[in-house]
Amino acid sequence: MTAVRRLAVFALVLSLAGAVQSYAMRPRAIVADAPSSPAGEAIYLHGVLPSGKSLMANRAGAEPMQGEQAACANCHQRSGLGANEERNVIPPITGKFLFHSPSDADDAQLPYIPGARLGRQAYDDQTLARAIRDGVDADGHQLSYLMPRYALNDADLAALVAHLRSLDRSKVPGVSSTDLQFATIITPDADPVKRRGMLDVLEQFFKDRNIAPRGQSAQTMTTSGNTAYVKRMFKVNRHWVLHVWELTGPSATWTKQLEAKFAAEPVFAVISGIGGGNWAPVNAFCEERAVACLFPNVELPPADADRNFHTVYFSRGVLLEADLIATALMGDSVQAAPRHVRQVYRAGDVGEAGAQALAAQLQARGISVSNHVIPKDAATSSVIGALHEPSDTDALVVWLRAADLLAAAEAPAPLHSLYLSGLMGGLDATPLPASWRGQAHIAYPFDLSERRRVRVDFARGWFRFRNVPVVAEQVQVDTYLACGLLSETLKHMVDAFIPDYLIESLYDTVEHRIITGYYPRLTLGPHQRFASKGGFMVHLDGSGKPRLVPDGKWITP
Repeated sequence: MTAVRRLAVFALVLSLAGAVQSYAMRPRAIVADAPSSPAGEAIYLHGVLPSGKSLMANRAGAEPMQGEQAACANCHQRSGLGANEERNVIPPITGKFLFHSPSDADDAQLPYIPGARLGRQAYDDQTLARAIRDGVDADGHQLSYLMPRYALNDADLAALVAHLRSLDRSKVPGVSSTDLQFATIITPDADPVKRRGMLDVLEQFFKDRNIAPRGQSAQTMTTSGNTAYVKRMFKVNRHWVLHVWELTGPSATWTKQLEAKFAAEPVFAVISGIGGGNWAPVNAFCEERAVACLFPNVELPPADADRNFHTVYFSRGVLLEADLIATALMGDSVQAAPRHVRQVYRAGDVGEAGAQALAAQLQARGISVSNHVIPKDAATSSVIGALHEPSDTDALVVWLRAADLLAAAEAPAPLHSLYLSGLMGGLDATPLPASWRGQAHIAYPFDLSERRRVRVDFARGWFRFRNVPVVAEQVQVDTYLACGLLSETLKHMVDAFIPDYLIESLYDTVEHRIITGYYPRLTLGPHQRFASKGGFMVHLDGSGKPRLVPDGKWITP
């Protein structure tokens, strides 16, 4: 999206002119939330009118906009609380801010939002309609040409305004004047060693976070709003509470378990967490409940996770590895691609989804794919027979865990190119038989070990200083990184604890993060749910102590 287009839907930015005014603190009143408006939400988020037609908007000297291109959320964001857009500050347009007048400048119900402009006349339904349709603000001033003029009839306009009012929340689950409640979710198929390592990091981070600065207590630091305390905005503090939600039984029961846990322990967000081969029920719960779920440790995010809003991941896991292997197999031209690829994986493990994703890509290019499926509970000795290559095989792709790879040491060396999952095999510790190394290429969805050393050493030092045992380094570093991103984001949010605003604020935190652990760079934005987008294909060199070296440059499939 161009800078001009990002500014185009700046509908009420220039209409909310005036200086930020401070207001006195007092207890927040509990008022009923405005009813939601599905029709208004569709207009605001997607540019779709109740009739099913596209929202239309015009600007002087520019082509008309329609549909999602014209949606208000493009600039004002899903939360309606605005954003920083290059050098421009997009102020909030929820009902409380739109209909706020200068005489209400001491209204403590308004959270602190950078750039909130409270010194102009309050909008009413008539002046707001005039601004949206004709580009004239509440004070009668003409808005900038960047403000589109929207063609909305009275019913559609009323639906949109109803949605803006519904964005105000009187009470958010897991948020009080003194505490913020968080959960971490653990599925029963999670690796027990990684589970323990993740919990050690979470518990220690929360313990550190709850140590108040010298001379101040959490109670004296619960300031809020556009007050004189804004000068101390980064000292706004609440006690962090961590709930560990351990799921049990079959995945079909997890949603009911999560609903019960959320009812008993409402939380503001889910931080980290760990799963095995199925995270989809947890992902669906967080999306349905509009609970932010930040960077769970999973090797297989749901296939449709890119349609999320509230759940974000560090990477696509084995699905990204499938893309990396596909890129390596197909090369720069169809002529360089193999004719037949054989895949080996265990039923029920995440490699099954990786194999399916890879097969779909290869078959779309006319490459034949066959699969050898090892039963879920079969002995590791069965791997040897599975690796037998028929004569027509041009490349072998192995989606197996380290224990199976160790058993495969007795199998004959591959006759052709061999490709493996780094996540499943153990990354730098992948146990490759010496006879395999000449043909083996490993998908590696992280930065190379020597290039990430400084970034990872930051977390290692924290582990060492706090006596956190390192039992699963990559998971523990990712968990520490997730906690740091949450802490930094909440600091900048001050007291605007709204789940949608948490996700939106996270975009900027991630973009400017320097210490990124295993990843060379992290980026998130609207419609992006995976912060790291690529990886390497690597191989073990054969000289001296084996080490991983890249086959080529960083690949962004």
